[in-house]
Amino acid sequence: MLYTELTAAAMRLAYNAHHGQTDKTGVPYIFHPYHLAEILSDQGEDEYTVCAALLHDVAEDTSVTLSELERLFPPEVTETVRLLTHDKDTDYFDYVKALCSDVRARAVKLADLKHNSDPERLAVCDISGEKRRELSEKYKKAFEILLAGDNAPEP
Repeated sequence: MLYTELTAAAMRLAYNAHHGQTDKTGVPYIFHPYHLAEILSDQGEDEYTVCAALLHDVAEDTSVTLSELERLFPPEVTETVRLLTHDKDTDYFDYVKALCSDVRARAVKLADLKHNSDPERLAVCDISGEKRRELSEKYKKAFEILLAGDNAPEP
């Protein structure tokens, strides 16, 4: 389900919203959400999940708001993106635990964590060894919470 009218619209919006941004490896940021969308599409996830993967960082990291997304995409996409948008006032692990309640958000976050914790990708990130270790531990704990699902321990 990578190429539908809806996913093409999400690709265009994500591309434009993230234009000029780079990730910690110095490559254009859009490759990250596109990678997630490809992985989730290959796993057989539905069109809404693929769209949410493409848009998962738009409201958090660009000037595009959730309200704008709601005007352009169906609730199946925007509610997932809303859950995936981490409010900085919410503890990270509480945020991750809340994702367990939504199958799409959980799938996107698992793919996100897998890509973000890829040792080859982390090796070329412009971060210190200590920060790399901290991120690895954070991602490992988040994986554990998501894989435990509704039975996840309190963070």
